[in-house]
Amino acid sequence: MLDLKFIRENPNLVKEAIAKKRYNIDIDQLLQFDAEKRQLQFSYDNLKAHQNKISKEIALKKQNKEDVSGIINEMQTVANQLKETTGKLSQVSEQIEKVLVSIPNIPQEDVPVGKDENDNQFVREWQDEKRKSPILDRKLFDHLELAEGLNLLDLPRGAKISGSGFPIYTHYGALLERALINFMLDFHIKNHNYREIAVPVVVNRQAMFGTGQLPKLEEDMYHIAEDDLFLIPTGEVPVTNIYHDEILSFQQLPKKFVTYTPCFRREAGSYGKETKGLQRLHQFNKVELVRFVEPRDSSTALEEMVNEAENILKALALPYRVMQLNTSDLSFASAKTYDLEVWTPGMKKFLEVSSVSNFADFQARRAAIRYRDESGKVNFVHTLNGSGLATPRTYIAILENYQNEDGSVTIPDVMQNYMHGMTRLTAPVE
Repeated sequence: MLDLKFIRENPNLVKEAIAKKRYNIDIDQLLQFDAEKRQLQFSYDNLKAHQNKISKEIALKKQNKEDVSGIINEMQTVANQLKETTGKLSQVSEQIEKVLVSIPNIPQEDVPVGKDENDNQFVREWQDEKRKSPILDRKLFDHLELAEGLNLLDLPRGAKISGSGFPIYTHYGALLERALINFMLDFHIKNHNYREIAVPVVVNRQAMFGTGQLPKLEEDMYHIAEDDLFLIPTGEVPVTNIYHDEILSFQQLPKKFVTYTPCFRREAGSYGKETKGLQRLHQFNKVELVRFVEPRDSSTALEEMVNEAENILKALALPYRVMQLNTSDLSFASAKTYDLEVWTPGMKKFLEVSSVSNFADFQARRAAIRYRDESGKVNFVHTLNGSGLATPRTYIAILENYQNEDGSVTIPDVMQNYMHGMTRLTAPVE
């Protein structure tokens, strides 16, 4: 959430920033509400001071056994005026809050301006030199063909139980999914010094508001109405909110957490978009990286986290590219985001496997996460998070990049210990 004082002092900057994100919000109306509230607050303060003055006069007159009937009538008039002003203050405060929570975060200055995802900016690409090979004449299978041939997935029975988008991983397919999660957790803990944390996968409304999913994205979330709780769309939500309404010390920063969680998304409005196989799911697994840092460190932390996510792809020897999102493609809460897209030769396209974002103090303001700096001043922390990685499309990339002509799949070297020493997935014997 943006600071109202900042908006008041920089209205044109805020208007321009939210226009770049392709939002239509009436900032002038917000400022009118703000001016009205400040005038009402001024009136309230004066009335309250006058009320206190009258109370003292009444007490003094009673002490001197003087008539107080006239001044009591004046007191009642002031009390009525206070009640009316309080009601107006409450009403205008609600109007201000309603607009404030709908304003997206401001993109950082170095974020490219664009109209849609086609304006995202290429940053770099990588491919393992040892795995480069000439273009093969033979047909390459896509991940679904490979998974069906190797009996790794049972999508029809998953759909029978829960509906489409809820996959069942079978036998070695389940082992591969679990191995991928364990490999990524261990990698970030050992190589990047993250602390593992296990968190709830059901959260309250405040937690969803704190990270920016609510109110804008409520229709995309799975909601438990009786308890007003939500299934998490990402591990970012519970991990970021562990410090909700707390004040940390600068000596406690930075904090670096890694977590594995299942994630749940209704994906409302995404019908027909990349739905084949594991490309777009309602339930999927993800390893998430979350950092809490001092404001001066967040830009550096973002670049570090992108590199950390890249290191997973490099360890798996999967070809990928890094894209910087333009202003229109940034999420509601993000100030700057990089996407990592892995190449899938069977489908002949890049698929996003990680999104790494700097939210600056936007989430911290919504969740009241602060820290006390070296001078003793209390400030909002900066929060960052990134997928490290999401498993479904990483799973796709492993199958398609490591496929063999006979339909088997070679297991990446770094995964073999996690796969009980297996080096290859082959068709099951009937």
